[in-house]
Amino acid sequence: MTDILVVEDNEELGTLIRDFLIRDGFSVVWKKSGEEGLLILKEESFRLLLLDIMLPGFDGFETLRLLRKELGIPVLLMSAKNDDESKILGLDVGADDYLEKPFSFPVLSSKIKAMMRRSYGSGNSGESRILTYKDITVDTESLTVKKGDRVIPVSGKELDILIYFLKHPDKVITKEALFDSVWGSDCMSEISTLTVYIRWLREKIEDDPKEPAYIHTVWRVGYKFGTEG
Repeated sequence: MTDILVVEDNEELGTLIRDFLIRDGFSVVWKKSGEEGLLILKEESFRLLLLDIMLPGFDGFETLRLLRKELGIPVLLMSAKNDDESKILGLDVGADDYLEKPFSFPVLSSKIKAMMRRSYGSGNSGESRILTYKDITVDTESLTVKKGDRVIPVSGKELDILIYFLKHPDKVITKEALFDSVWGSDCMSEISTLTVYIRWLREKIEDDPKEPAYIHTVWRVGYKFGTEG
């Protein structure tokens, strides 16, 4: 699995970002359009997407909308647009964080590492790498999700949420507790983003997302994973 996919159409900036991240210890693939980015995401696995908003063809918002239909990979948006409307739109369509241009490379590295920790640092050495509830199994080392014998494409924030649920089965979990655990207090996302990810996760693990057997909504409180009631 490659660490980072960079989608940036500016030749000079794309080269600088790629070379810096490689020197910082990451494996990197760089593409110059949203279409190219979406294509390689169907062929290869990445741990994080660094996505520019102003792109030829599909812009960053449209690329992200299409991506979120299939993958929950963490996404860091980059843009010279620093207005609140652009930031809110980016987060609403599924970005995990937002970075204004121009930015310093140490800040970029810090944000990427923080997102990596939140998304993939949930397994501790003292805990079992295999989490199971009924026919749902998660391997926290290989980041593989199975329902029965079938592999389910769950990653990024969706995977973080599922792991949290599997560690707290049959317990009522408030939206605030779940959001803080998965996103962290330093993230710009709104708690309403959680609802979107819950819907995407249900679409992947539930036989009927409208009549969930695993992820139950607890009115005005949050969610319960497991037995209803």
